[in-house]
Amino acid sequence: MFSKCFFFISVIFYLTNTGVVALFDPLSMGLAAGAALGLYKFDTLKDNTYCRFAECCNERSIPADIKGLQQDLDEHLFGQHIVKQQLIPALEAHFKEKENSKKPLVISFHGTPGTGKNFVADKIAQRIYEKGSKSKFVRKYMGRGDFPLESDAHLYSARILKDAREAISACPRSLFIFDEVDKMPPMVFESLASLINYNALVDGVDSTQAIFIFLSNTAGVHISDKLGKLIKSGTLRDKTRLSDFEQILEKGAYNLDGGLKKTSLIESHLIDHFIPFLPLEKSHVYKCAQAEFAIWGKTPKDEVVERVVNDYITYDRVHGIFATSGCKKLGKKVAVEAMSPDL
Repeated sequence: MFSKCFFFISVIFYLTNTGVVALFDPLSMGLAAGAALGLYKFDTLKDNTYCRFAECCNERSIPADIKGLQQDLDEHLFGQHIVKQQLIPALEAHFKEKENSKKPLVISFHGTPGTGKNFVADKIAQRIYEKGSKSKFVRKYMGRGDFPLESDAHLYSARILKDAREAISACPRSLFIFDEVDKMPPMVFESLASLINYNALVDGVDSTQAIFIFLSNTAGVHISDKLGKLIKSGTLRDKTRLSDFEQILEKGAYNLDGGLKKTSLIESHLIDHFIPFLPLEKSHVYKCAQAEFAIWGKTPKDEVVERVVNDYITYDRVHGIFATSGCKKLGKKVAVEAMSPDL
């Protein structure tokens, strides 16, 4: 009821400010607005009135600034060349062919904690939607927080499908983010297969413009082991490719515990991209620390950053070069240093 009233008031405001009802007295405004509704296409009128003040499913509220996203990743995402190589083209292609797309874009992020999965997912929301992660067109689910009981997996699966259908009906360009997939019960995504399949149309709901992103620690150790072996054999980190890791991720997601275990999403090849987030090394954590200091408006000496990193970082036991927690929680360590009067 409120939105309808707001829309009507917006129409009056627009028509008044464009001179359409300038000759009418206040009592005539309602009649003028009603007549105007018959003169304008509804969508055009809505875009120029209600949608100037409220979030709508249009290009104003969903600018899909992929170039801005690329800039964000270039400036603030460290050690993840494969992510940048795969993600940006995937999003560009999805939005370019949105009118002719045969299925929604489905991406699965994999990697150990602190490698940037959540950071990238949040940046995607911020750049696609004017209101970012706070957009009503963005739905985010958290592992055990939203799906705590394995025995209720079938109920969660039905809920996810219902939520997705309702969200896409309201706005075809909706974004769904599932975090901590490795902590979700198996089969929780089974119902989604019907919605995100090729040329699927479930009860009149066309999902082809939507985006689904899965975030998981699953196969993170496998990524580290593979990267360690490649480096040991003489391959430079920045020369590794998606093909070095993709099958490892797909098999790991399908066979290891978590929401994607034995799922038809993988069996039916409905996940378009399995993207590895490589374990970070000291040089990457160092850059993270510098970025965190910059948030506080600080530019510390190299020895200060070095001390913070050395006090914070621990390395994996197998290869001895990968930071076990990446850049996770580094911000709290930097905050203590940034508040020091001696900095």
